[in-house]
Amino acid sequence: MLRLSGAHGGTIRAGAIAGAASMALLVAGCADGSGSGDGTGAGDPSASGTVTLVTHDSWALDEKLVDRFEQESGLTLEVSAAGDAGTLVNQLVLTKDAPLGDAVFGIDNSFASRALEEGVVEEYTPAGLPEGAEQLGGALTPIDQGDVCVNADEAWFEKSDLEVPKTLDDLADPKYRDLLVVTNPATSSPGLAFLLATIGAFGEDGFEDYWTSLVDNGVKVADSWEDAYYVDFSGAGEGGERPLALSYATSPAFTVNEDGSGSTTSALLETCFRQVEYAGVLAGSDNPEGAQALVDFLLTEDVQSALPESMYMYPADSSVQLPADWQKFAPQADAPFEVEPTEVSEHRDEWIERWTATVLG
Repeated sequence: MLRLSGAHGGTIRAGAIAGAASMALLVAGCADGSGSGDGTGAGDPSASGTVTLVTHDSWALDEKLVDRFEQESGLTLEVSAAGDAGTLVNQLVLTKDAPLGDAVFGIDNSFASRALEEGVVEEYTPAGLPEGAEQLGGALTPIDQGDVCVNADEAWFEKSDLEVPKTLDDLADPKYRDLLVVTNPATSSPGLAFLLATIGAFGEDGFEDYWTSLVDNGVKVADSWEDAYYVDFSGAGEGGERPLALSYATSPAFTVNEDGSGSTTSALLETCFRQVEYAGVLAGSDNPEGAQALVDFLLTEDVQSALPESMYMYPADSSVQLPADWQKFAPQADAPFEVEPTEVSEHRDEWIERWTATVLG
């Protein structure tokens, strides 16, 4: 079985909000340097020197793209990883007067409003923005998206002669006692996404009662996606004991059996919240032209096509051909739960505090 990288945990995703050490890596690449709206394109000779991308720990792209971007843009790309999406935004806010880099990737829709309110990104609209892809505040450009959903170990349920649950309400049914592991919304962006799913489903006045029912039903809370998926989830093939784990709708595409006829796991598509990841130019950047070129690069066809295999997320460009396994084993939810971004911005910290008091005591 293929072991997924931390991509699912890095927005997809994991790590503690209490500070992560940043590290510099040489990465990334570009296909056809697309033009930019009011800045310079990837091939513009004025975009030169080093451009630093600040991102989450799960950033990963094909090394061939690294070379192409650097060769075609004349830039040297360095990547500084700053933890999970929540940690990333916290670090950007704390250092906004002395930015950690030039561009950012990995701010998701649960933290985007804070980044905009704090002014850590400046306005920039790429000319190559895909049809249907909506910017936030004229500064955050959507790069990828994925549904955070509970995953099930199909073999475990078949062996146990127990029907796989389908809905959020099912997860609180006593017949699924002690089977579910989720992640902490204070330390994991998938955890926050799932908290938002329950708020979208049960409302601001009802989500605590729902979480109380999960606690009564033996839900386990892990700090990170990696812990939930690889330590606790039986479907990861690494000795876990819980057959239900919070992950992504795309995860089953990476647990396909050897002959490709089926996946050993499935996503419960009635438990999902859609996560969108954005890129932008950091305010006060030393190399704003290079940052603009980098945002352009992330929207090129080759990079968008690489996202499913490299970061396990759907590309923002809906015209990109998806891997064959995704079409069969990684469908997106038809009706993911939603919470208005303005509501998330206003109540996120309060909701996390209420969840903590309800679930952790």
